[in-house]
Amino acid sequence: MNISRRKVMTGSAAAAGALLAMPHIVRAQTKLIRVGLIPSEDSRAMLESSQQLLDALQKNLGIKVQGFVASDYNGVIEAMRSGHVEVAYLGPFSYVLGTTVAAIEAFATAETAKSGRTFYHSQIITRKDSGIKEVKDLKGRTFAFVDPSSTSGHLFPKAGLMKLGFDPEKDFGRVLFTGSHDANALAVANKRVDAATIADRIFDAAVQKKLVDAADIHVVWRSDPIPESPTCWRKNLPDDLKQQIKSAFLNIRDITWADQGKLNRFVETNDQAYDIIRDTAKVLKLDLVKMK
Repeated sequence: MNISRRKVMTGSAAAAGALLAMPHIVRAQTKLIRVGLIPSEDSRAMLESSQQLLDALQKNLGIKVQGFVASDYNGVIEAMRSGHVEVAYLGPFSYVLGTTVAAIEAFATAETAKSGRTFYHSQIITRKDSGIKEVKDLKGRTFAFVDPSSTSGHLFPKAGLMKLGFDPEKDFGRVLFTGSHDANALAVANKRVDAATIADRIFDAAVQKKLVDAADIHVVWRSDPIPESPTCWRKNLPDDLKQQIKSAFLNIRDITWADQGKLNRFVETNDQAYDIIRDTAKVLKLDLVKMK
């Protein structure tokens, strides 16, 4: 009787010990973390400009880290969905699109040295001598967006105007897409258009580059904060590995990363932070599932 009880207790203790040890076994078996990167430049250049990040992660994790660059946003999302990469860096809109087809979740975002924050705003600017003081004064005027797929150069300002009862499809006199935020700043400064969209951080940079004189510019409209691009992981990763990955990112300091430039650090975020993107899509009546 005592022997049987001892055997049962020993077996139970062994089983419990095995269960407790499982996360560590999974962690020990994880020999490679693959990081998906958005293709802002050609594959080799993107990997080279991301090397400081990959090296810092490898050092903090104690696990080999490998970068993966797809041909487009959908390629990175598909790599997450199929389990080809564990972690990925996506734009705000591409992340929200990704959540409709893949089990992914945002957990961190970068704070750049240039802005010192993890969000930015979309703005509509005009010249002070244009006579435009508020949104209603834009009616019948010439206007420039950046690009149809630009978050801060088109989607957010268009939704913002619609919320205020302004119809961007009918109320402007003429609309054009310049292709870049800097081009919009110059179009306003040189009176090629009456008003235009621009991200606040890019406007600040345009002022520093002396493309525009801030004293000549009036901000007609400004969006709510737009969260910066998120770093996300596959939801099905072991919880202890997720915490290890999050800690590795949050402990990174003062590196240079691709087109983001100098980073101060990474800051924790979550999926709910990107609901503002989803809300904007609803205003614009965009079907996120069909856009994937």
